[in-house]
Amino acid sequence: MEEARLSILKRNGVKVLSPENIFISEEVDLSRIRGCIIYPGCKIFGKDTLILEGSELGREGGVTLEDCQLGRNVKFKGGYAKRSTFLEGVEIGSGAHIREGCLLEEGSRVAHTVGLKQTILFPFVTLGSLINFCDCLMAGGTDPKNHSEVGSSYIHFNFTPQGDKATPSLIGDVPRGVMLDQSPIFLGGQGGIVGPLRIEFGVVVAAGVILRKDVLKSNVVVMGEKTVLRQVPFIKGYYQGIRRVFELNILYVANLIALRNWYVKTRLSMCQGGDMGMLITHALEKIDMGIEERIRRLEEVVDRLPYSLKIDAELRGDITKSYARTVLAEWDNVKRELLDYKRILGDPGLLDPLKNELLGCKFDQYIPFVKGLKDKTKASGVAYLRSVVEEVKTRVFHKHIKMDPVNWS
Repeated sequence: MEEARLSILKRNGVKVLSPENIFISEEVDLSRIRGCIIYPGCKIFGKDTLILEGSELGREGGVTLEDCQLGRNVKFKGGYAKRSTFLEGVEIGSGAHIREGCLLEEGSRVAHTVGLKQTILFPFVTLGSLINFCDCLMAGGTDPKNHSEVGSSYIHFNFTPQGDKATPSLIGDVPRGVMLDQSPIFLGGQGGIVGPLRIEFGVVVAAGVILRKDVLKSNVVVMGEKTVLRQVPFIKGYYQGIRRVFELNILYVANLIALRNWYVKTRLSMCQGGDMGMLITHALEKIDMGIEERIRRLEEVVDRLPYSLKIDAELRGDITKSYARTVLAEWDNVKRELLDYKRILGDPGLLDPLKNELLGCKFDQYIPFVKGLKDKTKASGVAYLRSVVEEVKTRVFHKHIKMDPVNWS
């Protein structure tokens, strides 16, 4: 590494333990790397890179970062990450492979050899080792000792035999999850989820279970059953369950829009610019990426519906009233509503109690702030976020599909 660039890092309080064994590309703004420790074997790329005080890179193995943002005290022990944001106190084990659009909130942890993409983990959520957990959001838990957890060798199945990824799963939800007062969710090791799917707070899934259906009752244990081999017809390109796929994708987008509003109304207002404002702006960008990714993936399915309808007509005859036909006819309108997500604001009047408690709070007080909210304020905040979700429901289902969703709550 060039001596001049190394000197800048040293002035910023960065400890580079073996300068000849790290690489930082020219487009990286070195003023945005401060007070961290960089071990040998690390590579850093991207003009949007941000690494704040107390963070460590590469203690267990080499780390490669591309346009990532690390808040304070993030421990990225080994692996690769691109266009993702990690808030204060996140820990990531060696062998990580974290692709675009991930947002790991305060104190969330990932053990070794974990693959993520378009993944959002709420505070304290913990993933074990040897896990593939792409295209999902997980909430639940209250603190570092009472948190949602995923056992080792778990997988979120996010690619279907039809060749699509319209498979996002909600593990918990946003309106209640952000309040950090919900029962944790436990997904036992060597199991899996076939997305899209929903799991309620307080659910425990036994080890080895593959979930194929929603679990919407709280405080239950889902036990495994003896596998019964069956053979059922499969026709490539024929979407028999399009209603479920469509409605769960819209619900997932609605939750991301609610999370976006939460960030704008609380986190950004606590930052008042500076490093934390920059960090949260990048976190907000990841939520936007998630919204737009889900719209794109759903559109890929909609584009295949003419062929699916052709097969349906051959199999069943009259399909003039089919759900797939309605979705296809209304998709351009639905897509327009969803892409207008920055103007989906819910009922802002419900935020008044929250605004009063926000006065004077700073970013590093975010977790204590949420934990200390009065019960009435929490209830009002949950009601506000649900109003955002309901606005999406109104815009999509009441205005265009003309049917209430059945896979929705």
